[in-house]
Amino acid sequence: MITKRIIPCLDVKDGRVVKGVNFQGLSDVSSPVELAKFYSANGADELVFYDITASFEGRKLFTDILTETAKSVFIPLTVGGGINTVEDFDRVLKCGADKVSVNSGAIRNPSLIYEAAKRYGDQCVVLSADVKRVDGVFRVFSKGGRENTGMEAIEWIKKCVGMGAGEVVLNSIDTDGVKGGFDLEMLAAVCDAVSVPVIASGGAGRIEDFITLFRTLPRVDAGLAASIFHFGEVSIHDLKEKMAESNIPVRR
Repeated sequence: MITKRIIPCLDVKDGRVVKGVNFQGLSDVSSPVELAKFYSANGADELVFYDITASFEGRKLFTDILTETAKSVFIPLTVGGGINTVEDFDRVLKCGADKVSVNSGAIRNPSLIYEAAKRYGDQCVVLSADVKRVDGVFRVFSKGGRENTGMEAIEWIKKCVGMGAGEVVLNSIDTDGVKGGFDLEMLAAVCDAVSVPVIASGGAGRIEDFITLFRTLPRVDAGLAASIFHFGEVSIHDLKEKMAESNIPVRR
């Protein structure tokens, strides 16, 4: 069985890691470089680095901080924020990213996924989907969860995977930062729709939430979280020990 990945997420704003609830009320956490070093040395399988206001502010991602962060880690690094062109992919990969995450840029120009996958390979293109229930329907949001696109999420994700996205990060806005557990219903719908790796994001509050995630939805490949790792509420070492005890395949 393929081992399940544990992925800390660095949401970066103005050069600092921040964290909020339901994508709002951001508070300062730490330096992305220092946190990345810590996670790389303490058992994280991968890291995700999001410049969370790049798309909203209509600017390119902060490459200086990214370059410094990439130099300090020895695990795969996925980077997103303000990715609107194939040239943006190229710039971020040259800064040391292993994979590039697209969200708002793909919503504006869906062919970006196809073009990037053709040039760099499917494994390099990660679709990040910010999804929220609106009147009982899963809707895609853009610009860091600020704008309802009106698009139905499952069809959108299927379309993007069909164009070459090799992995999907599903960010549930409904559960983000609430620490009440992952959005299993939303994740199940995505797993049923696509065959590429799916990463669960939004809602982790304790070790048991990861155990429930992987037991309930064995097709989910990875669990992503931020604040519980940043604030020391859960250590990756303890989480992996518990996963192993629960017979969930994990790299230790």
